[in-house]
Amino acid sequence: MSAKENISVRVISTGLAKVSADALVIAVSKGADGPALLEAPLSAGALASLNASLAALGVTGAADQILRLPGLPETGAKILVLAGVGAVKDQAVSDEALRRTAGAAVRQLAGLAHVLFAIPTTSVAQVAALAEGAALGAYQYASLHSSTKGRKDPVSKVTIHSTLAKDPELAAALERASVVAKAVNATRTLVNEPPSVLYPSTFADAAKDLAKGLPVKVTVFDEKKLLKDGYGGIMGVGQGSSRPPRMVKVEYKSEKAVADLALVGKGITFDSGGISIKPGAGMVTMKCDMAGAAAVLNTVLAVADLGLPVNVTGWLCIAENMPSGTAIRPSDVLTIFGGKTVEVLNTDAEGRLVMADGLVAASQEFPDVIIDVATLTGAQVVALGHRTAGVMGDEGVSAALKAAADRAGELVWPMPLPEELRPSLDSPVADMANIGERMGGMMTAAVFLQEFIGKGKDGETIPWAHLDIAGPAFNESAPYGYTPKQGTGMAVRTLVAYVEDVVARSA
Repeated sequence: MSAKENISVRVISTGLAKVSADALVIAVSKGADGPALLEAPLSAGALASLNASLAALGVTGAADQILRLPGLPETGAKILVLAGVGAVKDQAVSDEALRRTAGAAVRQLAGLAHVLFAIPTTSVAQVAALAEGAALGAYQYASLHSSTKGRKDPVSKVTIHSTLAKDPELAAALERASVVAKAVNATRTLVNEPPSVLYPSTFADAAKDLAKGLPVKVTVFDEKKLLKDGYGGIMGVGQGSSRPPRMVKVEYKSEKAVADLALVGKGITFDSGGISIKPGAGMVTMKCDMAGAAAVLNTVLAVADLGLPVNVTGWLCIAENMPSGTAIRPSDVLTIFGGKTVEVLNTDAEGRLVMADGLVAASQEFPDVIIDVATLTGAQVVALGHRTAGVMGDEGVSAALKAAADRAGELVWPMPLPEELRPSLDSPVADMANIGERMGGMMTAAVFLQEFIGKGKDGETIPWAHLDIAGPAFNESAPYGYTPKQGTGMAVRTLVAYVEDVVARSA
């Protein structure tokens, strides 16, 4: 695994003239009466001159808009950058708008080494949002090009000007921002790796490498262990590939744990569709079909790095779905871990088969909550688009995930689990089929997964929610904000925020 993502961040409250930076970034808002500079530590004359020139310069204040100007003599920066933050009210910018503005600026200023931000912040959380956005925007995948000619190195140093520079809570907030951004960027890199590099065994190796130095235990179940213990979903999906499947269990335990959480991630390192083969164009991005497992892995590592008082276990359900003489066929019946049987009507509905094994395994350890994350259905993209994930499951867990996503800056929308969809999964030869009602397919897939959630120690079904990130896990369009092209790292920030909320509620 390789990526260019290291960035140092510091916060100052001294004058801008004392900072020798390549660029000074100030913010412009988009208002009903036209663009307007947000508060900045510049002279009144400089601010007045800039405000008067915005329209003539073509500045609108729209999000993602970046304009470079010559540096001002009163600062130590070589150039001045006007960065759009979008529409704001009473100069109050949301944390997410700051995160996106910093990410957009750092991403577009690649080639410069040191960027200074002088954007108004009213809380430690807003300073941390700038730091997190900058770290996310600086991400670059270290591609496999034979030459780096023409490639611009990412920004490596960020300074944030804020009156909160000496706030006693700032250091912890900046550390959190760094840990979370590192986890998101590591997820992006796993997703971006070609399937010739990342396949089940190398994914398992990557999990062990990323966990080094952290209080985390990584256990890898190879194909012999999976076959012996009856993980029929993972073994069935993986049997068509020359690269055998893996289950990776990642455990973090805290002596002060206030809850036991289980996270289950879909890890299809390449999805050809199997015998129910996809059209050629539909396979092009299918290296991203392991984004759920990558997000789960790096969430557990981030929680461990932050030392949060919870127990979290990640289950990475990893296989490669390929057509061959040994591949599962439509009409085959698989026995999932725990004993339920599933008739395979479509081998391209494979994610739910590997996830079924993981959900049963997670249930058998009686966690307080199970959350699964998967690039599960094309129907998710049809319903919610490329940037918004769907969340389904128990109302309490789904609502908590939605609240965590809102705080973290990720787009998640709750969807129902209609009872009438379950009969469509009935099979004449097995306990159930792996596909059912096509309309509302995102919800049908979730209804399938729900069947594999076990009961807790109290005899009640374990609280559970499912995140379908098929659209937002991979960006096929142009970069925007702090989001690069290809892997986005979707769900890591939501899951970390959810764990933090669990801790906060127990206090």
